[in-house]
Amino acid sequence: AALMPGPVVPLEAVRPAPGDPSTTVQVAPRAVRHEIPKPVWHPPWKLMRVLSGHEGWVRTVAVDPTNEWFASSGNDRLIKIWDLASGTLKLSLTGHVSTVRGLAISDRHPYLFSCSEDCEVKCWDLEQNMVIRNYHGHLSGVYCISLHPTLNILATGGRDSAVRIWDMRTKVGIFVFGGHTNAVCDIVSQASEPQFISGSMDRMVRLWDLAAGKCSVTLTNHKKSIRALAVHPSEYTFVSCSSDNNKVWKCPRGAFERNITGHGAIVNCCEIREDAKGSSILIGGTDNGYLHFWDWRSGHKYQSLQAIPQPGSMSAENGIFDLTLDKSQSRLITAECDKTVKIYREDPDATPETHPLDWKAPKMSAAQRY
Repeated sequence: AALMPGPVVPLEAVRPAPGDPSTTVQVAPRAVRHEIPKPVWHPPWKLMRVLSGHEGWVRTVAVDPTNEWFASSGNDRLIKIWDLASGTLKLSLTGHVSTVRGLAISDRHPYLFSCSEDCEVKCWDLEQNMVIRNYHGHLSGVYCISLHPTLNILATGGRDSAVRIWDMRTKVGIFVFGGHTNAVCDIVSQASEPQFISGSMDRMVRLWDLAAGKCSVTLTNHKKSIRALAVHPSEYTFVSCSSDNNKVWKCPRGAFERNITGHGAIVNCCEIREDAKGSSILIGGTDNGYLHFWDWRSGHKYQSLQAIPQPGSMSAENGIFDLTLDKSQSRLITAECDKTVKIYREDPDATPETHPLDWKAPKMSAAQRY
């Protein structure tokens, strides 16, 4: 039996409440203008100490997690351990037969890792001060090394344009990531996705997916090679530094956020320092011997500091190959071309009155508009 339709009763029309989103038309502005934030004032940095002892270019520095000592190495093939507070040399480790290009100190094991142009990646036991493991497989010089923050794996990259992921304990190569077409100059890692990010001389930044074992994203925006990368400690962003622009990207997919400019030179190394007030700074070390300091949010360069080459070295020997902040974030340690390690700190006497912020809001130009 078919259901009989009931009587048709006119329903009470529901009057929408005023301001109901279904009735209001939203007109979006034609172009959303990004407000350029006013930079936060930061004290300028100044040279505090110069450590000489290396007999060649110093290519890399790394700070110990306890913040008591740091390691430096370079063209003289010696890994030197220095006391951070006093700047005295504690130890020199020999073992590499060519320039050491990267150092990394584990915060969960008593291990120091080094990579060199002799194709070797070595693991040093800091309790015995000797090499206990070699990671064998790179076909040419190894230029960069990064330890994963939570897993017992390390990543290395070099002139064979491969990024290799190693099991720290068994020395087995877990992955050989292909994709770069030129030397890999820097690798950074973080616990969240993407767990490894590499920058290369082929002008590309690649984000690596460890679970899938392949490259998840390739960023091709740079016009010049990328020698320096840094992950923001808390923001879930990272920066890739090149002589054309320093570009800030959003994780996990590498969405482009903004450019930070004003250096006009090859950037060999960079570091992001998070400040207490929620305002970070980006520090870049360039091939022509300048340290540049930018306010992170606004991209305003508030200081450029030219390193003074050590007396007796040529003025051309003015380049910064690596820089790192100590664990207290108050000391900046640089590895330089004049065979020295220099330590900088923020000027304790500077105030916004003595060093006023030299910043004018930029005018809108056609270049920014499109």
